[in-house]
Amino acid sequence: MALNETGNNVGYAVGLLEVYGLVCAFLAADAGCKAGDVALEVFDKNKPANADELPVPLLVTVKFRGRVSDVEEAMKAAEEVARAQTGIVCSHIIPNPTEDTEKMLTISALDKD
Repeated sequence: MALNETGNNVGYAVGLLEVYGLVCAFLAADAGCKAGDVALEVFDKNKPANADELPVPLLVTVKFRGRVSDVEEAMKAAEEVARAQTGIVCSHIIPNPTEDTEKMLTISALDKD
């Protein structure tokens, strides 16, 4: 995907796909990137209070960036792969993220203990 004139993904749609486990996230991200002209934002993780009751005790959010139509295609492919693996927690596409949302997209807990 070509970056915008400022050299980043600001201004592009974002697709958010939360799945169970890091392996599922990588497989979904790979499928999504092959299906649409998208770029990945940094993954994020969440270990909810009821983690022991979940299929995998770690939730990971995959973030696709690109034109709306490309993000839609990426999300379809990623969701199909995720369903065949450990499953999907939730998914959503934001066609035109606000400036504040853009700031939140850069946050990641993957490098935190």
